[in-house]
Amino acid sequence: MTSILDGFTDIEISRIKAAGTEVTLPEGWSPISERTPADKAYIIVDGEVSVRKGGQEIARLGAGEIIGEAAIVNHTLRTASIVAVTPLKLIHYTAEAVEQLVTEIPAFGDALRNAHAERASES
Repeated sequence: MTSILDGFTDIEISRIKAAGTEVTLPEGWSPISERTPADKAYIIVDGEVSVRKGGQEIARLGAGEIIGEAAIVNHTLRTASIVAVTPLKLIHYTAEAVEQLVTEIPAFGDALRNAHAERASES
């Protein structure tokens, strides 16, 4: 399993985690809805989500992956909805926290862009 945090130093990982707030969400919850403003992102600590576009599942994501980052980085509306397939443990980030991390840790911005590019090539 690959993680958005792979390749970062322990200090950088601590800084990335500290910039967010750990939250838990129940199965069936939808923390991100399609065509809404980009106001938050999450790193999945534990659990699995369904990525849905127009109500159709286009991907499943799990621990170590980030969700909601593309719309923040690209300054666009959400292109998909996220639905919890299992109970979730997440790290919640405001858009401001994501933008600050990208500024403070340029490699984090690269990791976000790479995650987005990978997903775009798979769909």
